Amino acid sequence: MGDDAVVEQVLAAARAAGEEAWPMPIPEHMEERIRSSKIADLSQHDWIRWGGGLFAAAFLRSFTGGLPWAHLDIAGPAFNKGGPTGHWTSGGTGFGVATLVELVRSLAPPAG
Repeated sequence: MGDDAVVEQVLAAARAAGEEAWPMPIPEHMEERIRSSKIADLSQHDWIRWGGGLFAAAFLRSFTGGLPWAHLDIAGPAFNKGGPTGHWTSGGTGFGVATLVELVRSLAPPAG
């Protein structure tokens, strides 16, 4: 989720890194949810259980000031409750690290 150009860069990095990723929209009703606080300009917590990643992206978008940005919702694949599979061990998977390393690599100037 985020700025279209940055999201496309993240998706390309994920493909190059071999990690599955897909873009998600930030529904407009999330804006209402982050502004639903009776005591603050923005609410950083949502009492609705589902859509936490969408809520987080809408919250973060409020601070970008129009700058390019992206939010990676890694909560689902960040922890493997089952046995080892592929290059993932049981427990913390490190999901997204390879994508972010590839993204930084793609943004770095050529060596030399």
